[in-house]
Amino acid sequence: MTVAKIHEKIIPKPSLRKKIEELSGQKISACFQCEKCTNGCPVTFAMDVVPHRLMRMLQLGLLDEALRSDTIWVCASCETCTTRCPNDIDIAHVMDTLRQLSQREGIKTAQKSAPIFHSAFLSSLRRHGRVHEPEMAVVYTLRSGGLNGLRKQAGTGIAMFRRGKIKLLPPRVSAGRQVKNIFKKVKK
Repeated sequence: MTVAKIHEKIIPKPSLRKKIEELSGQKISACFQCEKCTNGCPVTFAMDVVPHRLMRMLQLGLLDEALRSDTIWVCASCETCTTRCPNDIDIAHVMDTLRQLSQREGIKTAQKSAPIFHSAFLSSLRRHGRVHEPEMAVVYTLRSGGLNGLRKQAGTGIAMFRRGKIKLLPPRVSAGRQVKNIFKKVKK
């Protein structure tokens, strides 16, 4: 005989749902839990809360729980969920909004290296107009593993450079100024 799990009483907090709707520009309340986002997601195997359940958490205003979930950091931002949503909710954008809010509020995550990677990626994009992989890898490795981590990865980086797989200098990007302007507008 199995014993049913007794769930705690959840009191919806519409103000927190509205906060995420305003920040993301997405109508989270329109989600009717069809599960198409979850069924199409290629990384649900690594998530602690699958996409449709995360959307339900947000509808109920369980923002703190959503910000502490591994899901927002595991999300590949492939936009499959967004494409499949019958209500045109950009779920990938909601995930990105939650990542940004999590970092802004300094929330510690179980996926300690994911926010570091996210930050290194965006910083490289901001600086060069596109991601410069060698710089991003060095910044990420230093922040996540320190000098010992960098020493461990140096051999791989040198081998890739010798084979012509990576370039030391970032290529010029014609839309670089436009990308920098996007970051300036977002910061405001």
